[in-house]
Amino acid sequence: MADPMWQTIHVERRALADDLRGLDPAQWATPSWCTDWTVQDTLGHLTSTATMTPLRFILGFARAGFRFPSFSAVGMARYRGASPAEALANFVAHQDDSTSPPGPKTSWLGEILVHSQDIRGALGIAHTSPVDAARDVAQFYAGSNALIGAKDRVAGLTLRATDTEWSHGSGPEVSGPVMSLVMAMTGRAPALEALSGPGVDSLRARCG
Repeated sequence: MADPMWQTIHVERRALADDLRGLDPAQWATPSWCTDWTVQDTLGHLTSTATMTPLRFILGFARAGFRFPSFSAVGMARYRGASPAEALANFVAHQDDSTSPPGPKTSWLGEILVHSQDIRGALGIAHTSPVDAARDVAQFYAGSNALIGAKDRVAGLTLRATDTEWSHGSGPEVSGPVMSLVMAMTGRAPALEALSGPGVDSLRARCG
């Protein structure tokens, strides 16, 4: 039986690929919500992660001098392609892969949910992420500082989802759709527009 979390990852990858077909060159060059990366760059990063295995990760990380930004940039450059068509073809070729770097599976679920929204948010493409999946990612990120510092970013705040039963923390409240909470806790300032509550200004100051 297929792993439900990997099934969700594959479905979300296919949905993103469908949304990207037919984009014009200017849209592919649009800055995504992921700092310093265009839509094409971000898709290249997603493909790089999809092709990763623990051994490839360790060897590549070592070759990059154990500097994660450098390691990530190498993978992104490899799979972003020389053109948008090549970037999309690379992604589609690996959209059903179930390989990943070392780490909890929830982090790879978060990878596709967050970076898909980085792309769609920048392009104004509507998409409803699976609420159960987004809730699992929210719970994971709220307790982790790995790479993105989400735990520190939401410290001293109450996060409360308005579209599912989920809350975290204590202090001034920030409420809204769970996927918007996920994006904000990973530092995406545009996601704050969908949130409300007395803690929003504090969270805004910690984004970016």
